[in-house]
Amino acid sequence: MSTLLTPIEIQRPPVINFGPGLVAQVGSYARAQGFSRILVVSDAFNAGRVELLDLPSAPVVFADVRPEPDIPNLQALLALAEATRPDLVVGFGGGSAMDLAKLAAVLPNSGRTIHDVVGPEKVNSRQSGLVQVPTTSGTGSEAGTRALVTDPATQNKLAVQSRHMLADLAVVDPDLTLTVPAAVTAATGVDALAHCVEAYTSFKAHPLIDLYALEGASLVGRFLARAVRDGGDREARAGLALASLYGGFCLGPVNTTAGHALAYPLGTRYHIPHGLSCALTFPHVLAFNAPAVADKTARVLAALNLQVADGEAAIRGAAYGFCTALGLEMRLSRNGVRESDLESMAAEAHTIRRLLDNNPRDMSREDILALYQAAF
Repeated sequence: MSTLLTPIEIQRPPVINFGPGLVAQVGSYARAQGFSRILVVSDAFNAGRVELLDLPSAPVVFADVRPEPDIPNLQALLALAEATRPDLVVGFGGGSAMDLAKLAAVLPNSGRTIHDVVGPEKVNSRQSGLVQVPTTSGTGSEAGTRALVTDPATQNKLAVQSRHMLADLAVVDPDLTLTVPAAVTAATGVDALAHCVEAYTSFKAHPLIDLYALEGASLVGRFLARAVRDGGDREARAGLALASLYGGFCLGPVNTTAGHALAYPLGTRYHIPHGLSCALTFPHVLAFNAPAVADKTARVLAALNLQVADGEAAIRGAAYGFCTALGLEMRLSRNGVRESDLESMAAEAHTIRRLLDNNPRDMSREDILALYQAAF
């Protein structure tokens, strides 16, 4: 585990405007900076409310962001960006929209493809300004330097990390999440929780990030069930937006661990939404890692208001119950996963070393298969 003697690099944070009713500050920022050619990267729903951004000129809107964006989805966006040459790119939506917005700000007219920049710090520069506006509370992508895109040829997620993809401005307006359905609220909330918990219990955990990670988990414990019960609970929505932001803070310096590694095949193979994929793996990985990080696991459980006896089975059951109480279907088999695929999924997850090498407890392919079987 990292200690105070372990060096850690924190990238220059974006300017963060946080609070209900602030979405129109995107337009104020664009006017102040003199931006006129604006590209908004969004899904179909949020494309229908671009006027909330109060932009100074009619933007070009890419409204076709997919829930698990792949290379063809990215290429369609890049073609539009290359044709329009925006001076400002705005990500307006969930994590997928914000991830694609990052790539639209750095790749067009650069002579480089997505495959050229996979990995850490391979992007040379940014082509435009970048503003991020989240409309869900889960990924924390508005504060991060990573973007993920699925390669259809391999069914693997390609991860790009670059300081050039850190936004100039993030506007986090919790009121934008009031329309998010209960099931999506629950799943994205557990995604934020997973970011915080995985960073907190990571082999590379650091006290500087632990502050955000544990507070983020505590915010989920306080507010997620409330927001699921009553989507109009503005205090709960604000608490989850802050938890998601804190989870995003965790991803750059520390990143996630086995929970996300096991979740990725569920998204790429079965198109299970990312938040739900993380929820499906969360109880099993938390329990598996508990012997290696017992004190931290106890603090996580306390943050979630879970009273748990010792032992992996008890921890798994408590975390599983936390998720099912939110209305989430927590069985792989009930989410379309085939039992015959579990072995190949385990083999695939085991190759995601950029995450598994962060895990506090070594996890073999056989261990991964056993966790999938327990979740099935």
